Amino acid sequence: MTADQTDRVEWRDGVTPVSLRFDDPYYSIHDGFAETGHVFLSGNDLPKRFRPGFSIAELGFGTGLNLMATAIALQSHQTAAAIRYTSFEAFPLSSSEIRTALSHFPLPQALVDSFLAEWEAGKRNFDLPGISVSIIEGDARTTLPVWQGHADAWFLDGFSPAKNPELWEAALMAAVAGHTAPGGTFATYTAAGHVRRALSEAGFVVKRVPGYGRKRHMTIGQLAART
Repeated sequence: MTADQTDRVEWRDGVTPVSLRFDDPYYSIHDGFAETGHVFLSGNDLPKRFRPGFSIAELGFGTGLNLMATAIALQSHQTAAAIRYTSFEAFPLSSSEIRTALSHFPLPQALVDSFLAEWEAGKRNFDLPGISVSIIEGDARTTLPVWQGHADAWFLDGFSPAKNPELWEAALMAAVAGHTAPGGTFATYTAAGHVRRALSEAGFVVKRVPGYGRKRHMTIGQLAART
């Protein structure tokens, strides 16, 4: 893996990783774990919708915090559902950076260790309790269109549209819609107008709802029925 294929981070207050490539934090500086619960889980009406074979897809794997939160939500859902989790990541972090980032959250150590053992071994397809995980590395504008899957729920978690516009292009949002199961949903922390318009034009019924922390708004949506 070349230096250009990885991100470089600095640590804000020794806690929050900030991408030097995009000049943007990987998650909310106010509580990334709570942000994940509010934006991506609640925004997609999870874990209530979990069922065997349920598929989550994500733009922007980052530290893996969303995966960890999903695994915890699944374990607390009192269900034997086995789900799939696919994430698209162009600039993967090192295992040591991920471990440092995750160490600041109240996560089950056994879960973090299981995940990082796979990551450190270079595996990008692996299993965690109840979850079949696939991390697809590379530019999502190339990798997503040829993906064979369809997601029941999308976590759109790229860096800020102002800092990382490539991950919010209209063509990529159309690819997201094209790889969404009937009735599938998305959630994202951003409420940028051009992102909402792109998702609406792609076929989602889009809503602006209260955001997390100091963010007044975020965006959720459901794929409209095709006629």
